[in-house]
Amino acid sequence: MTNLLEITGLEKHYRMGTSTVRALAGVSLTVQAGEFVGLLGTSGSGKSTRLNLIAGLDSPTTGHLRVLDRDLAALSRRDLSQHRQKTVGIIFQSFNLVPSMSALENVALSMMFAGVPRRERDDRAAALLDAVGLGGRGTHRPRELSGGEQQRVSIARALANKPALLLADEPTGNLDSKTTREIMAILKDLNEREGKTIIMVTHDAGLAASYTRRTVTMLDGAVVSDTTA
Repeated sequence: MTNLLEITGLEKHYRMGTSTVRALAGVSLTVQAGEFVGLLGTSGSGKSTRLNLIAGLDSPTTGHLRVLDRDLAALSRRDLSQHRQKTVGIIFQSFNLVPSMSALENVALSMMFAGVPRRERDDRAAALLDAVGLGGRGTHRPRELSGGEQQRVSIARALANKPALLLADEPTGNLDSKTTREIMAILKDLNEREGKTIIMVTHDAGLAASYTRRTVTMLDGAVVSDTTA
């Protein structure tokens, strides 16, 4: 298997008044292509900070972070934008859909920024919505969809530009238990059937144990355990 992600000695510090908060404290981690990894920890453990760094939404204080053998700290702003558009797909806890756009338009939006022709992006958006069980809901706006349906749209959007790495930040945090199982079944199927590499942040140990293949537990900005199912 190929190392898709390599993290070495990663630290992230924030200034809060006169104090310095170490959100990450010398984290090292390797993720291979095709893995489904759960980043487990309580609030403030550093798991979401690490996800933001992998996504190129923030930059590390020290250390190295390589995705597909590219050092993110060495990339220009334009290259980081391309990284977010094409290398990673992000699923947010709060869905982050554009309220004025239909489900199909929300999925197609990232493809528009990536320069995909209109007909191609509309066809692919429709196919992705169908793949997540929303084939008949493409014209609906977010307010007309349930929380679970909105998260399905979010998953379809994250897949739109065929990313090598799917990042999920508490993807079921706003969902009931039944809908949580449905969303997790979609992610598990993407990993097992399509070989999609997924890193999921969660505070739920049971969820990580049931659906991911590997659980990395964080505490106070450091990795305290790394177990494979």
